[in-house]
Amino acid sequence: MKLEGGGRGGGLAAEQQQNRMEQRKKVKSDAPKTYKGFVAGVFSGISKLAVGHPFDTIKVRLQTASRSKFTGPVDCVKQTLQREGLRGFYKGATPPLVGWMFMDSLMLGSLTFYRRFLLENVWTIPRSHPMVTEAPTLAHLPPLGHAVAGIMAGATVSFIAAPVEHVKARLQIQYAANKTERLYSGPIDCTRKIWKAHGARGLYHGLSATLLFRGFFFFWWGSYEIITRQLKEKTKLSAPAVNFWAGGLSAQLFWITSYPTDVVKQKIMTDPLGGGLGDGTRKYKRWIDAARDVYAKDGYKGYWRGFVPCFLRAFPANAMALVAFEGVMRALPP
Repeated sequence: MKLEGGGRGGGLAAEQQQNRMEQRKKVKSDAPKTYKGFVAGVFSGISKLAVGHPFDTIKVRLQTASRSKFTGPVDCVKQTLQREGLRGFYKGATPPLVGWMFMDSLMLGSLTFYRRFLLENVWTIPRSHPMVTEAPTLAHLPPLGHAVAGIMAGATVSFIAAPVEHVKARLQIQYAANKTERLYSGPIDCTRKIWKAHGARGLYHGLSATLLFRGFFFFWWGSYEIITRQLKEKTKLSAPAVNFWAGGLSAQLFWITSYPTDVVKQKIMTDPLGGGLGDGTRKYKRWIDAARDVYAKDGYKGYWRGFVPCFLRAFPANAMALVAFEGVMRALPP
């Protein structure tokens, strides 16, 4: 009798193990291939630039021009359109085009990889409770998994984004109209001078602030999945429409939660590096020093300076980027 019971117990255990293996095979076959994320990310970057660059052009012109030149954003748009046509809104678009294509490809490609990794290695593992004998039957990663994958993807792309955003920030604060009076003639010159004076450490100045800022991808990709599921369940919107609304709304939630850290990041990235660069004396030794300086000068309002144009840009730029990304993901072969 003991042998018979042991045989039945062994058979049950073997059956449970077989079920787990079949579940893993199912999950692996359902998860999107990683390469698709990298390819689709390129199209996301192109879409983001096409929609978002005009907003950036207006923002930079308002930030750098004298108060008498433009009465506000609407006047800046009117003057740019009258004097330069539509091309005026896309001046300087080539460097960010390359940057967005590469960074979105890396971000969304790594996001796809981490989603698949978590799906296959975390959310399909049976719980340790003795009463739980079968692996969860997850066809898709839960929202928390998407949020965690977002943090991981944000950390990955930060190592590319940090030097790119650092150079971009230093070029944007050059207010001299005469090019000969500027410290940097362009992105290549800026990169070369920082490298010569401070090496790789200088180029990666602000990396920790970038990692913190992109840690808020937790809210972006977690909310994107939640909104997507709600729209699919409770509306009859087409797949692109769902991607559009989920992409735009989740991006706005991301900026609401992360914007203060972005302000501090920009303070750090535009802080003089000193030394052989000859750009002044460094003010902030730590992240907290920059955060305190913002509060000392403007209070809590200082953490939200420039939020309105950023918030307005977030929806259309990211909505179209996610429509492009998800559309390409669906179109690519499995």
